[in-house]
Formats: sequence, structure tokens, C-alpha cells
Amino acid sequence: MADRSLRGIRLGAQSLQSEEGVVFMERTQYTYECAKCGRDTALTFAADAEAPETWECRTCGGEALLKLDGSTVEIDRSGDKAPRTHWDMLLERRTIPELEEILAERLEYIRARRGAGEDPTRAKSA
Repeated sequence: MADRSLRGIRLGAQSLQSEEGVVFMERTQYTYECAKCGRDTALTFAADAEAPETWECRTCGGEALLKLDGSTVEIDRSGDKAPRTHWDMLLERRTIPELEEILAERLEYIRARRGAGEDPTRAKSA
């Protein structure tokens, strides 16, 4: 066996598959126009795929809108909800007078501790 060399192909260098009998999918090209920088981006999708209304601009990262028949598509944002902040969630649980009362109690507590010479940042050791 040592006197003969094994012949083969380089691993990973060439594909063993051919394109014989391969039928490629129908494709459609869509154009997106960036709202920030105004650049157009052309993307290719399968013909039966639904193109998204927005795409991220490759140049500036802004929102690019789908162009159909030379004009950009109008996006209906009426269903979008604004994100709730911590303040919004707090107001769902408490009213403004309740919050003012709690604040007054806490300020009184802190002022009393300062007057007694206690450091409010240190934990009590028992």
C-alpha cells in the first residue's frame, strides 16, 4: 500500500453536485427608498413571496420604504402602541396624591435619620 498513492479531490474545494436538472424559482426585484439618506436599495425575492413594507437601509441604518409604481408605500401605524414607561405603570397602581404622601413620608424618614447622625447608606448591624 505504501508504494501506491491514493487519489482524490481536495476537501471542501469543489462541490460534487451539478446544476443539471435544477429549476430555479421565479424571482422578482423590489426597490426600497431610504427616508433618511434617499438611497435606493434593490432586493430580489421569490416571485410568490410577499415583500415587506420596510427594510433597513444598508448605508445609514434608517428605515427604507418599499417603492411600487414609482412611489413609496404608505404604512398604517395606527395600530402601533407607544411603549409604557415606568411612570405610566406607576400611575396605573397609584394616584398623584398617594405618591405625594409616600414621598413626604420618605423625606421625613430620611431627614430624621440625618438629624440623628445615622448614615443612610450604611446598613444597620445587629
